Amino acid sequence: MARVTLPSNYRPSEDEPFMNPQQREYFRAKLLQWREELLKESSETLQHMQEESLHEADMTDRATLETDRFTELRTRDRERKLISKIDAAMRRIEEGTYGYCEETGEPIGVRRLDARPIATLSVEAQERHERMERTHRDE
Repeated sequence: MARVTLPSNYRPSEDEPFMNPQQREYFRAKLLQWREELLKESSETLQHMQEESLHEADMTDRATLETDRFTELRTRDRERKLISKIDAAMRRIEEGTYGYCEETGEPIGVRRLDARPIATLSVEAQERHERMERTHRDE
């Protein structure tokens, strides 16, 4: 798939054909930038954790360090899952299915994708899923 050069101020709009080459390139670049930021943060966390020492003499300091480390690891795990979703979205761009609801096949919408570029469901389908989850959780 040929890459399109975007004007520096380009923002997708509802007025243009959905998932035209410019929109696909806009979202591809947005996903790549997000992925790079997550990988950079992950690398910084690993470096920070290696520099920290759990050999603190004070038990309180050690407990605080362990709690901080646990929180950082949990955050990194969430980011790892997010990177996996970004990779899946990139594959959908290459396959030509990006931007379409995996449940209904309808366009997800530019505004929703701009806010959540890894979205796989339209707002309506997402709301249905959330209602179903609440219903099953309440049972």
